[in-house]
Amino acid sequence: MSTIRDSIRLILEQSQYFGLVLSIGAYLFACWLKKRTGLAILNPLLVSAALIIACIFGVGMDYETYNKGASYLSWLLTPATVCLAIPLYKQLHLLKEHGDAVVLGITAGVVTSAVSVFLLCRVLGLTHTHYVTLLPKSITTAIGMGVSEEAGGIVTLTVMSIVLTGVLGNMAGESILRLARIHHPVAKGLALGTSAHAVGTAKALELGEIEGAMSSLSIAVAGLMTVIVVPLAANLIK
Repeated sequence: MSTIRDSIRLILEQSQYFGLVLSIGAYLFACWLKKRTGLAILNPLLVSAALIIACIFGVGMDYETYNKGASYLSWLLTPATVCLAIPLYKQLHLLKEHGDAVVLGITAGVVTSAVSVFLLCRVLGLTHTHYVTLLPKSITTAIGMGVSEEAGGIVTLTVMSIVLTGVLGNMAGESILRLARIHHPVAKGLALGTSAHAVGTAKALELGEIEGAMSSLSIAVAGLMTVIVVPLAANLIK
């Protein structure tokens, strides 16, 4: 059995695009599974990550080998984020109509995120490094990685916290909005985008075009605000 496993691993390691094919295949299967079952807990990002981990662990492959192919997907991260401006452009009149509410809503979300991270780090006794690592948890990965690295954080943990925040926001966001009796599409979009970045925006787009447009706006503005806030807040915990 060990010989077969080693043979499979060696064959896969020779393929330059194994990580890419595995990532896309796992995600497509996860999307199919979510659509088939309709269960919120079967989030495609969460399921595909579990499948990829199980696969590379099963064949005994190390992460660096897998990432040689999967890293191609990283090139698409920034363009995909920029493309979120398209639904925003279509709903530009709403931005003009609700400008004050948009600014105040996103500002409240960014401040709440920063304060909650600060309080949790204080309660748990985390260090300055962990603090600046978690500060960008609610912004998109493309921005959060740079913010964390610049502040001296652990980039891999930042990515993990961003992904977990997005997945939880995608899974529970709609239910929380319903419990809070928030029904206005602009408010729903701002809440999902500010708290759960691109993964939350995917949920917002499912709710409606207005929600998706406002969530897309939140990603950009919240990211910009966080870039400003992190250097100012970084020294609160030494």
